[in-house]
Amino acid sequence: MNKQLTLLCLFILFSFLSVGFAGAGDAAEKNPFTPKAFAIRYWDKEIRSGLAKPQFLLSKASPLNAAEAAAFVKLASGNALSTRLPEFCAAAKLLCFPEVGSSLEKHDKDANFAVYRDKNFTNYGTGRPGGLDSFKNYSEGENIPVNDFRRYSRDSAGHKDGFLSYGTSGNVVQQSFHTYAAGATGGAGEFKRYADETNVPNLGFTSYSDNANGRTQSFTSYSENGNAGEQTFTSYGKNGNGPTNVFTSYGTESNVVGSGFSNYVETANAANDTFKGYGVDMNNPTNTFSNYAGGGNGAVERFSSYRDKANVGADSFTSYAKSANAADIGFSNYGKSFNEGTDTFTSYAKSSDGETKVGFTSYGVNNTFKDYEKKGTTVSFARYTNISTTLSASASASSLSGSFVNKWVEPGKFFREKMLKEGTVMPMPDIKDKLPERSFLPRSILSKLPFSVSKIDELKQVFKASDNGSMEKMMRDSLAECERAPSRGETKRCVGSLEDMIDFATSVLGRNVAVRTTQNVNGSKKSVVVGPVRGINGGKVTQSVSCHQSLFPYLLYYCHAVPKVRVYEADLLDPKTKVKINRGVAICHLDTSDWSPTHGAFISLGSGPGRIEVCHWIFENDVAWTIVK
Repeated sequence: MNKQLTLLCLFILFSFLSVGFAGAGDAAEKNPFTPKAFAIRYWDKEIRSGLAKPQFLLSKASPLNAAEAAAFVKLASGNALSTRLPEFCAAAKLLCFPEVGSSLEKHDKDANFAVYRDKNFTNYGTGRPGGLDSFKNYSEGENIPVNDFRRYSRDSAGHKDGFLSYGTSGNVVQQSFHTYAAGATGGAGEFKRYADETNVPNLGFTSYSDNANGRTQSFTSYSENGNAGEQTFTSYGKNGNGPTNVFTSYGTESNVVGSGFSNYVETANAANDTFKGYGVDMNNPTNTFSNYAGGGNGAVERFSSYRDKANVGADSFTSYAKSANAADIGFSNYGKSFNEGTDTFTSYAKSSDGETKVGFTSYGVNNTFKDYEKKGTTVSFARYTNISTTLSASASASSLSGSFVNKWVEPGKFFREKMLKEGTVMPMPDIKDKLPERSFLPRSILSKLPFSVSKIDELKQVFKASDNGSMEKMMRDSLAECERAPSRGETKRCVGSLEDMIDFATSVLGRNVAVRTTQNVNGSKKSVVVGPVRGINGGKVTQSVSCHQSLFPYLLYYCHAVPKVRVYEADLLDPKTKVKINRGVAICHLDTSDWSPTHGAFISLGSGPGRIEVCHWIFENDVAWTIVK
């Protein structure tokens, strides 16, 4: 009898709770025990503004049903989520790396690989005589393409590989080439439009073309228009005979990309490498050349228009051409960055002989040479540090030479407050969210997962991240930003659950708050007309909490509160029809005194820290919290 009474009471309770969520819109919200239903109740309890709940934010709550949530909480408590990781990632809508397929080792004929993804090319093409393998439109538009080329085309003779439109428009592209074409004779590898327009590419070439004879590699339009990411070339072409490598339009217009060349063509004979248009129009490229062309014989290395018009950036050449014989190295139009970068040459051409030649023509500024070998080496500096325009933080935008327009600062990305006036025509940047779609975790699971750089190994175990792979770098970078000390006047916190975001926003602003984002992405990358503008809280100086996405397996926001801002809502109109196409949310930072002099806003608008206010739109899936008055 008691059991029946208990069941009846529970049924009545569930009914009342279900009625409370009847208008929420889906089964997950109607069931009172789902994480999403809990998040809605938490919202009602903590926020007192009485405004309608923002569906764009609630849609990011965990999609787990009650049974799934309970099961995964138990696994997380026992540090066993990794045992059911694929199921967990799919159900919780997370970003996890797929497993590569079985090896294609026995595929021994020429092949045209199109519309392929997540393949394992271990021992593929070993000992192949001639022939051609073509990779076209391979892994295009994939969220996390993972392909492994290990011992590919090893000991082949005259075999050609073509990679055309490989991994383009992807998110977190991870490609590994280990011992690729090692010991090969002749043949060629061509990488064209490789990883173009990708977000966080991580591309590794280890022992690529080692001990090869007369093999040619060309990289054209490689990793262009990318965002962040790294490329590593380790022992590339080592001990080769006559290897020829051409890098053309490598990394053009990319944002914060790092490339590492370690033991590249080391002890090779008659190596011939050309870097042309490498890192052009990049934002803060960082390239490291360690033991590059060291101990080789008759190497010819050419750097032309390298890092031209880039924004700052840094290159390090350590033991470059060290102990080389008769090397010929030329730097032409190198390092002419938009804002000064730095170059360090340590043990450059040291202990080389055979009249090694090093030529610098129109080479940039801010360079350091340590242990530079002069004995037996011919070094020429022609028009060294000859840059026609040197920019200061206070330079006006109108004073910039047309040849120094920095393309990485997208038109409209930053603007002045006076632009927010009805009738103004202005460019709209690309406000589309380019990060992979993910959901928040329930706080009940999130609280049981490690979250710090010091616990990166535990996180790697949970999400099965390989050592030094894309997943580890992605997590490490986001964690480091979350743990960074706040700037003056800044309050910050990273949040991985909707409840945590609510807690942070209300702790700063109080419970009478509203949250906003730009309505859609219409008008992106086009000109728009500003329609009616409304200043939030009457356009008065206020405090806002802005939350921006970080790249992590689950949805993670970097939220921070900065004082002295004004927030606006503005209708955005089509310039031709004057029809409303969007409703934008803009935030204007009135105090920029702690910003870096090389911040994109000052490059775009002129002036410098503390001299002007800077405004920007709230991009898709980013949010701005404000006080309701």
